[in-house]
Amino acid sequence: MTRHAGARRRGGAGVVVVVSLLLLLLSAAAIAAEGVEAAVFDDAHLLPRPLVIELPTTTTSSSAAAAEEGEGDAVPAEVRCASWRLAGEANNLAPWKSLPEECAAYVREYLTGVAYRSDLEVVAREASAYARTTRVGDDGRDAWVFDVDETLLSNLPYYADHGYGLELFDHREFDKWVERGEAPAIPSSLKLYNEVRDLGFKTFLLTGRSEGHHGVTVDNLKKQGFHDWDKLILRAPADRKKTATIYKSEKRKEMEEEGYRILGNSGDQWSDLLGFSTSARSFKLPNPMYYIP
Repeated sequence: MTRHAGARRRGGAGVVVVVSLLLLLLSAAAIAAEGVEAAVFDDAHLLPRPLVIELPTTTTSSSAAAAEEGEGDAVPAEVRCASWRLAGEANNLAPWKSLPEECAAYVREYLTGVAYRSDLEVVAREASAYARTTRVGDDGRDAWVFDVDETLLSNLPYYADHGYGLELFDHREFDKWVERGEAPAIPSSLKLYNEVRDLGFKTFLLTGRSEGHHGVTVDNLKKQGFHDWDKLILRAPADRKKTATIYKSEKRKEMEEEGYRILGNSGDQWSDLLGFSTSARSFKLPNPMYYIP
């Protein structure tokens, strides 16, 4: 009886020891967990990337210095001019008559360097990809419209003598240039033009040049490798006072009324592409030299 009672007491003591050890282990685990949580909280700012990306800004001191020097927000002129050109290509600028004076050097470098040619090639490549994946009907009524100036033919030789758009446009001076018939082809556009024709599209050349320049325009185009277009449309005297957007929209509407489906349209001005009777796809070529409404 006594032995059994002693054994029960010793067994009870063992249980107490085990429970105590368990409590100690649980306490240690809790403390460790709190330490890990605190460490994680302390290192929360050490994420692989910020959750909010802030746009770069100038410091207060640099902004003040720039203001004193008359530099506005201290953005370099090259960056401002690149933003201006992007806004123009995106049709986000108000109508403008000449490029900003501070951007003359930037535009000249862009037009005479590799960037302009690369931009032209990108547009032509995308237009080509679209043309190749578009089914052309057997009825000969699927059409592609091309503008002429700065789309098929380049007037860079003329604008090189007139500040690349820095000077106000002079119709009489430009007409003298047109009458020389020396505008070179834009290589990427010539390639696209021939490919579109080979795919079976009807090609309509729709230009803002006057009908008085029909002969010299035909000769210039042929001399530069453009052949076999289906129609060359020039501005008649009755169209002279119309904006380019209205004039070209009306001519496209006439094409539709004749039963043509305008699947593609290439031009360097938004007025070549907007309005009504628009094409299924339009392709804007870059032109920071002038704006035609």
